[in-house]
Amino acid sequence: MPTYKAPVEDFKFLFHELLEIEKRDDLPGFADLTPDMTGAILEGGAKFCEEVLQPLNQIGDEHGCVLENGVVRTPPGFKEAFEKYCEDGWNRLGAPEELGGAGLPAVITFAFSEMGSSANQAFTMYPGLTNAAYGALYATGEDWMKEHVVTKMVSGEWTGTMCLTEPHCGTDLKLMRTNAVEQEDGTYLMNGTKIFISGGDHDMTDNIIHMVIAKIPDENGKLQNDLSTVNFFMVPKFLVDPETGAMTKRNGVSVGSIEKKMGIKGNSTCVLNFDDAVAYKLGGAPKTTKKSADGKKEKSKSAGMAGMFGMMNGARMGVGIQGIAVGEVSVQNGVAYTLERTAGRSLTGAKFPDQSADPIIVHPDVRRLLLQSRAFVEGARALAMYVSMLFTIQNSAADPKEREEAADLSQLLTPVIKGYFTDKGFEAANASMQVFGGHGYVRDHGMEQFVRDARINQVYEGANGVQALDLVGRKMTAKGGRATMTFFGKIETFIKENEGDKAMEPYIKPLATGYERMGKAAGWLMENAPDNFDNAGSASYEMMNIFGIMSLGWMWARMAKISLAKLEAGEGNQAFYERKLLLARIWLEREVPYTATALERIELGAGDIMALEADAFVS
Repeated sequence: MPTYKAPVEDFKFLFHELLEIEKRDDLPGFADLTPDMTGAILEGGAKFCEEVLQPLNQIGDEHGCVLENGVVRTPPGFKEAFEKYCEDGWNRLGAPEELGGAGLPAVITFAFSEMGSSANQAFTMYPGLTNAAYGALYATGEDWMKEHVVTKMVSGEWTGTMCLTEPHCGTDLKLMRTNAVEQEDGTYLMNGTKIFISGGDHDMTDNIIHMVIAKIPDENGKLQNDLSTVNFFMVPKFLVDPETGAMTKRNGVSVGSIEKKMGIKGNSTCVLNFDDAVAYKLGGAPKTTKKSADGKKEKSKSAGMAGMFGMMNGARMGVGIQGIAVGEVSVQNGVAYTLERTAGRSLTGAKFPDQSADPIIVHPDVRRLLLQSRAFVEGARALAMYVSMLFTIQNSAADPKEREEAADLSQLLTPVIKGYFTDKGFEAANASMQVFGGHGYVRDHGMEQFVRDARINQVYEGANGVQALDLVGRKMTAKGGRATMTFFGKIETFIKENEGDKAMEPYIKPLATGYERMGKAAGWLMENAPDNFDNAGSASYEMMNIFGIMSLGWMWARMAKISLAKLEAGEGNQAFYERKLLLARIWLEREVPYTATALERIELGAGDIMALEADAFVS
């Protein structure tokens, strides 16, 4: 049976030593975030995740979800766990105080999200998607929705979903066929099919609020291949009386099937059919039209789409954190196994001569797998918490320049977090399964479930190749490359401030080497992508890897500096800081060299990749 212990001490280090969140009492929700307060939240959350959610993880995988008479039944224990989750208030950590929430910032809620996902990713997706849905609805919905719908989602009485993908349409929204036709009363009737809808139906709450994107037909009733016709809607499973908030009749939303999938089986991934479903357009429903330069009428765009993109961006951050989470729980179980499993002797002589063999932790290749994964997990956690802070700063800091910088950096790094973190999280799960040998391949130890669960993170919320292309094609070049220059500037400044410090040399030297390669890669793109966009496409995945390696390298160098100071002062847990220094060296000395390979691949361009005719791929 797998186990899980939440990394409370590491979160405390990140909050109060790396990010120093207690000093940001100028930001909403930070005034009370003292070490005592964050410690209580983390320890309480850890206890819930370890004792309630983790024991249900394998049960959820074994039983999965079942569709019975049009209703989805969740695995045994999930409904009771959800009730306890809401009763204890874990679903309300980040909700605004005026809605009954604690009003805590993203740095706290994303930390809890990581712990929940490590314990039971399939379960944690239900409240996670609900939080994203009510956040979008609160930002774009009408007053009655905020009063009667959002409040029930915050309390946990109702849940929510994101309905984006269609059988023939994923990333390219222009191909969407789900449509909504306006009615005389201002509502819309929606028809179409959405697939891969996480938490699309279940038995844990009475109502589910679907946040759906769909096209509005033109005046001739035809769907245009145009993003301007895509809009954002609220579609409840059961209709809601706008005056009283009471549930009324069943809406035209039904479950076509539950996807038979590789992992996260405790989460109900549904095909949803919309058959004349009553839908409410979000962000206002302007009925006026304007004339374009050629005299044709144009419908005004929906302001609700901004809410949809905000929900998607937050979801991508959340999925990146799932990559950290599965890496954490996998490496914990990998370490535990290697401390107990005996096989062979250490290459430098028996370490446990009184036993018939040494524990396999003595073998360098086993350590390589575990240390690389551990260095990724803790470096990625640091970057995720840093970007979580940026989310609050970009919305609430008093200084407009600080808000601008935070927005730039968070936009730039979100596709890196989603893409690179989920790739490395899957790699960490595989590495930990590897140390189990054949025992990792069978179900008893739970490792093969972690590998299966981890694989979806690389696919949903935008496949990782799409994230890489978004980074190179949009985020790096936005506003004249302002975010990229800001990010590069922060790393360069840190290098210059610390390059004369002898104790920091093992960390600064590789960071500087990697930074030089990152600059060369960006320069090559600037020179070669404008004339041939395929050069950007062929380089995008390698560029995302460089950004991932270097952003974690920057975090590790910062953590090393803190750890050195604490050791010199004789403060805190000395073993903790020594371990941080070792992991920093592992990342900077052993991962940063991969930037050389990535740079070399980038500089090859798209020539050979695009040379083969499409039909020649068929052997």
